[in-house]
Amino acid sequence: MTIRQDAPSDDLDLLHRYWMAANYLTVAQIYLRDNVLLRRPLTEPDIKPRLLGHWGTSPGLSLVYVHLNRLIRRTGASIVFIAGPGHGGPAVVANTYLEGTYSQLYPDVTRDEAGLRRLARQFSTPGGIPSHSGVETPGSINEGGELGYSLAHATGAAMDNPDLIVACVVGDGEAETGPLSGSWDAPSFLDPTRDGAVLPILHLNGYKISGPTVLGRRSDDEVLALLHTHGWDPEVVAGDDPMQVHQDLADTLGRVHTAITRIRRDARESGATDRPRWPAIVLRTPKGWTGPDIVDGLEVEGTFRAHQVPIADVPDNREHLRMLEHWMQSYRPEEQFDQQGRLQPELAALAPSGDARMGASPHANGGRVLHPLALPTPEVYAVHVPAPGAVHHETTRPLGEFLRDVYTANPDNFRLFCPDETNSNRLGAVFEVTERCFVGSLIPGDDHVGHHGRVMEVLSEHLCQGWLEGYLLTGRHGLFATYEAFAMVSASMTIQHTKWLERARSLSWRDPVASLNILLTSTCWRNDHNGFSHQGPGLIDTVLSLSGDVTRVYLPPDANSLLIVAEEALASRDRVNLLVVDKQSHPQYLTLEQARDHFAAGASVWEWAGSESSDASGVREPDIVLACVGDVPTEETLAAAALLRGHVPDLRVRVVNVVDLMSMAPPGAHPHGRPHEDFTGLFTDDVDVVVAWHGYARAFHQLLHGRPAPDRFHVRGYTEQGSTTTPFDMVVLNHMSRYHLAIEALRRCRRAPDGAADLVGYCERMLQRHHNYVREHLEDMPEVRNWIWPEPV
Repeated sequence: MTIRQDAPSDDLDLLHRYWMAANYLTVAQIYLRDNVLLRRPLTEPDIKPRLLGHWGTSPGLSLVYVHLNRLIRRTGASIVFIAGPGHGGPAVVANTYLEGTYSQLYPDVTRDEAGLRRLARQFSTPGGIPSHSGVETPGSINEGGELGYSLAHATGAAMDNPDLIVACVVGDGEAETGPLSGSWDAPSFLDPTRDGAVLPILHLNGYKISGPTVLGRRSDDEVLALLHTHGWDPEVVAGDDPMQVHQDLADTLGRVHTAITRIRRDARESGATDRPRWPAIVLRTPKGWTGPDIVDGLEVEGTFRAHQVPIADVPDNREHLRMLEHWMQSYRPEEQFDQQGRLQPELAALAPSGDARMGASPHANGGRVLHPLALPTPEVYAVHVPAPGAVHHETTRPLGEFLRDVYTANPDNFRLFCPDETNSNRLGAVFEVTERCFVGSLIPGDDHVGHHGRVMEVLSEHLCQGWLEGYLLTGRHGLFATYEAFAMVSASMTIQHTKWLERARSLSWRDPVASLNILLTSTCWRNDHNGFSHQGPGLIDTVLSLSGDVTRVYLPPDANSLLIVAEEALASRDRVNLLVVDKQSHPQYLTLEQARDHFAAGASVWEWAGSESSDASGVREPDIVLACVGDVPTEETLAAAALLRGHVPDLRVRVVNVVDLMSMAPPGAHPHGRPHEDFTGLFTDDVDVVVAWHGYARAFHQLLHGRPAPDRFHVRGYTEQGSTTTPFDMVVLNHMSRYHLAIEALRRCRRAPDGAADLVGYCERMLQRHHNYVREHLEDMPEVRNWIWPEPV
């Protein structure tokens, strides 16, 4: 074996020992609760009763980590480490412990034998830490529990981080997921003049939990061709001889760093505009490398059997106990740690120091580098509303103008992410100040497309949200705008991010980050060009089931309300804010000041829309309450209120609009839950309430648990009816039209007012007229198309 001069043998010998120490601590975390340095022979009480964790990927993760440490020390590079196979958590924890970050953040896990014991005991045990490289792990921005998001997170982390290298280990099992497959296109969206570098390290160890991996069984030529097609310049490092792999990986990382430096220099000094071929590494090493070769007559190292716990039943099997002891002794812990259990000084010197440590990188604790957004005042973009319903306007278009000026005021701190729908969602004003980012060939006829654009459009909800999550977790701000139905594509990502934020709030060392803001447009009620596939308000249901400390759901009824909600969402921290509003033209009801007050309340009685009257004592008591949540439900509710006011004028009707959905929850269920007295002030204690609701009825009903007489709330919402049809036909098909609401109100009100029967008959006739009219004329009736508030009586 030839040792090259740029990696002296003594340097690699020390690095190898450091790697063995990391592997030793990984095994200790999986198996031991005592005797962590093998000061005496292992006995049954030394072993955890439940053996949990993943060994198979861990040696590869540690290998990469220790070599990146070497690169940082030699070059001063700023590097963030992302473990795609985050179930290799014990390896990442081991390395952050060896570099000193873990003990710095968790002082009770000291850098001695007592600390090693605590480190081992806490792993995957009650009151300890989880097995994944989660939010508790220093340096982590990707848990890797649900695989597929690592490279998207890495790409988002690199955006607007010009001096950063994001080293992302991609497991070959993870590489089979859809999100990861799409993430290979990152070179088409990373601008070397302003962005950092993403360094994918595709770790091929050949197996998933029980079967072979697709890329693991392909030849080097095929894998290299795949990555090359996506715009990378990959190299292979492969083998099972540790010292040779150390040598090859050290040399390869040296070339990688040189290439990244050259790409940055060419782009920033000479103005090179061609898409660069960023370097990538394909690393082939055995699964469970350095672990047991054979257990109970079956091959383990290099097979799927190494995936989790390669030696099982250790507490009850003396042969397995001795096998574990022999395995752990192979790492020579007595050479790597001194008598006090501290890492030997010559090994400790191999780790970077301070913030250069990957576990201590400020970029992996984004709140440390977060700068507040400079937000323009919403008054500049407000729609003039002389009277409720007097004007119609595309609700999201003023938000686009607001976001345009957010871009201007925050040139390297904010991005909009959208799956090729920015104009469709009426946010196109942003293109007045920036372009769609595309680092590739530009041709005449491209519309606002440029190498340096800052609107991130890619036809993948996974990538849009993954990029944004990586961007947020490394200290920036953004918004993800998408069609409502297809937000469900990335719903699981929303769940995972919410869990991350929920846990981060309990960690004092995790500084708050900007919120994940999701704008849902092209809602289930307005599908002009599209059909049944584009209808689905399910993300609301998903978010309602998550931690109330983190989640917020807003349904602004008009443009001015949306501006106020967006201002709050973009300024917030550690939240997942769901904004649901249609992009089409709708009646506008509130001035900006009224919208601000309405948002502060969460829900309000719209006195101008109701027909309540006071009794002799001055107390108003409605006969029926009409509640509306969402823009289309609001319009139908107001139209129903107008019908009731015109046809049964002695009926006392109250209209309540809800903008903050969580305000409907009891106070103990959500921080925004209204006190019971406030809730009663809106809905009374016993009057029936007819609710026109944007989503599935069950979602609204679940919020009412614990409220007075929840059975009196009669919710009309989306019921999976409709396709490509007229706007009013959608509400008719789902029984949420003004006519359905008026009939329901008359059926539920506490008394039978004069004219009720006539109005019911009128509504039924209008529903039949609608049915015939839309099929003959292919558009809604004039009575609907031309309706305005207040309806002439």
